[in-house]
Amino acid sequence: MVKNRTVDWALAEYMAFGSLLKEGIHIRLSGQDVERGTFSHRHHVLHDQNVDKRTCIPMNHLWPNQAPYTVCNSSLSEYGVLGFELGFAMASPNALVLWEAQFGDFHNTAQCIIDQFICPGQAKWVRQNGIVLLLPHGMEGMGPEHSSARPERFLQMCNDDPDVFPKLDDFDVRQLYDCNWIVVNCSTPANFFHVLRRQILLPFRKPLIIFTPKSLLRHPEARSSFDDMLPGTHFLRVIPDGGPAAQSPEQVKRVLFCTGKVYYDLTRERKAQQMEADVAITRVEQLSPFPFDLLQREAQKYPAAELVWCQEEHKNQGYYDYVKPRLRTTINRAKPVWYAGREPAAAPATGNKKTHLTELQRLLDTAFNLDAFKDLA
Repeated sequence: MVKNRTVDWALAEYMAFGSLLKEGIHIRLSGQDVERGTFSHRHHVLHDQNVDKRTCIPMNHLWPNQAPYTVCNSSLSEYGVLGFELGFAMASPNALVLWEAQFGDFHNTAQCIIDQFICPGQAKWVRQNGIVLLLPHGMEGMGPEHSSARPERFLQMCNDDPDVFPKLDDFDVRQLYDCNWIVVNCSTPANFFHVLRRQILLPFRKPLIIFTPKSLLRHPEARSSFDDMLPGTHFLRVIPDGGPAAQSPEQVKRVLFCTGKVYYDLTRERKAQQMEADVAITRVEQLSPFPFDLLQREAQKYPAAELVWCQEEHKNQGYYDYVKPRLRTTINRAKPVWYAGREPAAAPATGNKKTHLTELQRLLDTAFNLDAFKDLA
């Protein structure tokens, strides 16, 4: 990868941490199996095979006079560990403190810490906190207990108004300052790199919720160039379509808005159906605060297109109920915002791989069937 000047997810994280350590910022990462990484992608602690308990953390030996890097596997109490890390972040606002769930839905046993302290902390006690929650999320056919980080819960607790289009002066920074927390779902390693750095380099502190990938950790298309991480580059709240659809926007029949891993399923299906000029795909990387300004620009770019929110989660879960009213406000309610995704369900995911693939194909068929919503308009 280095020879090709590209990075995957693990290397982007390593480069974000390494660059911050060089700048004197202490980084602390804890959670179950974080030293290796749940998906064997991190390997931040090396173990001597001949001497028991002799270890080395290479990231503590990158630069002279660098800040320390603390990485530690935690006990199996999400409630106790997240509460401790929240306190650590409160006491050390100039350190980047991260807690990673082994799977995203494991945060549910720490729900009281999230509900009582992280979400409303600044509103209750006028104390800012910059803790980062890394929550592996994605429908991979692994069953209901290891699929969803429950993004709908975090988005439901965001304090922005879905029915009010905000003033756009100094918009992106003002939004961050006014929100109670930041919720992102990155689709590229470079954006993950930037959001980690932005979190600690902001002049104020807000909790950051990141829905992190599983299969994308090794997906051959989930790569970023060094050029996307050089000085002058930054976190992209929205990633517009850069293909044939963007070259002739007036010819585009449908815009698919999405976030996270499903983007790669959509681009694969669009290519297979040869619809690159008919369907644009726009990635919403930062869900909250909602990027009203950039999505307004995207909607205006494609004047004749239908607007569709596409997600791999079930309709009563995921992002749809959060995104739809805000997207409607963005376009002054001039068009409907249609839905392409799984049907409502009680469980986050099926436990049957064949059913999982059938559901995925059904949502892709809906996303690219240009007549899917004709009778509903």
